Order: sequence, then C-alpha cells, then structure tokens
Amino acid sequence: MKRLAVSHIIESLGLSERRACQLVDVSSSVYRYRPELGNDEELRKRLRELAEQRKRFGSPRLHILLKREGLVVNHKRTERVYREEGLALRKKRRRKGAAGARVVIPFPQRTNERWSMDFVTDSIVTGRRFRALAIVDDYSRECPAIEIDTSLGGRRVVGVLEKLAEVRGLPEVITIDNGPEFAGRVLDEWAYRKGVKLSFIRPGKPMENAYIESFNGRFRDECLNTNWFISLKHAREVIEDWRQDYNEVRPHSSLKGATPREYAETAVGL
Repeated sequence: MKRLAVSHIIESLGLSERRACQLVDVSSSVYRYRPELGNDEELRKRLRELAEQRKRFGSPRLHILLKREGLVVNHKRTERVYREEGLALRKKRRRKGAAGARVVIPFPQRTNERWSMDFVTDSIVTGRRFRALAIVDDYSRECPAIEIDTSLGGRRVVGVLEKLAEVRGLPEVITIDNGPEFAGRVLDEWAYRKGVKLSFIRPGKPMENAYIESFNGRFRDECLNTNWFISLKHAREVIEDWRQDYNEVRPHSSLKGATPREYAETAVGL
C-alpha cells in the first residue's frame, strides 16, 4: 500500500522519489524493491504430470506427493501453481436432502479391531456386470482385499475372510449391511466358529457403515469411473493395482497425509 502511495504522490504532485518516500515514511530501497519470481517450471511440469496420472486428486493431495519428492514445502505455492495451470477439479453438485440425526461411530483404537465390508457393482466394456467385495480396516483405513467376480455369494465371502485370516488375523467386529450374502447362514456360522461379531447396520442407514461408504466413494471416483475394463481379468488387474496404490502411496486426509500402510505400521504395538 505504501508503494502505491509513493507512486501516486510522485505522479500527482511531481515530487522526487526521495521526498515522496519521506512523506509516506518508507525508505527508497523498500520502494524500489521488486520481488524476484521463482522458477516454477520444474514444479509446474511435475504437477501437471501428477494431475494427469491422478485425475481425481485435488491440490492438497498433490501437494503431499510433491512434498515427498522435495519439490515444494509451502502449500500456498502449490495452490498458486495449481490454479494458474487450470487444474482445479469440477465440483460435483449434490442434491439437497432432509437433514437426519447424526450417528457418531466409535473410533477403533487399533488395527484388526473392526472391519467394514460392502459390495460395489460395475461392468466391463461388453456390458457384463461384475461385483467387487471391498473390505476396510476402520482404524488404519487399509484395504486388505477387493474380490472381483460376476457372482459373490456367502461362501465366497467366507473364503476371502479365511485367506485374510492366514496373513493378518481376523477382527473382533465386522460391520455389514443386510444383504443376502451377509445375512445368510454361511457367514453367520463362520463368524460364530471364529468368534467374530457381525454388526448389522439398520436398513436404509448407510452412514452407520461410514468407513466403507467413504472408501467405496474413493474407489468409484478414482478407479472405476476412470478406467475401461476390457475383460474380468483386466478389471482384477487394474483394481488390484489401485488397491495397492491406495494402501501404500495415496495420501489419506483423515490420517494427516499418511498412507494407510504407514499409519498401520506406526500404530502402538506394531
């Protein structure tokens, strides 16, 4: 503001620069100073590359990836270049609905305390539909498995859980909806034998299973909606690559920028 005032006095009153600076109480060196613009070319190039690779990442997550590579420290610089490059995501309009009572879900205190499971449906290019069984650890947000097939019944669900039991153990509780694959006898008997509690959400209350709902939103937005699947085999390969990237590379905002794998490894007792 003072620089503008000095310029105005010089132009309007015809005073010298030195005299105008004295009137405004600013030194001549400060008035003459012009900040040098930093060379952002390398940052711009890498930011464009990351934005192209991760089409659904906004400025905050891209900043974390750039910071890991040592290209940037201040998030304001990333945001400025992000805007200048025109990389802002298109915001999705949400339909307004009636406000309901907020359900507070207790936060687990360790890994394998509580898992969540749900199904997501998509299709390959021929129109053939397939289902994805997604499983999430509510504590670390890690996704230990996404099972893909055209049909996934109760026995298949149990088979996936048995495989996970061999490599990471089983949770105390699994939160699920009331779908036939989860509410059937096969999963119920298995859970009883293994000492795992099945926690069913109320019908029509998906927010009671908020952790898997949040995961499914990211899964659809960043993977299913951005890929064409030419076959079931191709779908399994692409989705498995995305799952590993989600666990080991993708910054998670609720984990303060850490990945689910990093968060799980730094948890107490691991």
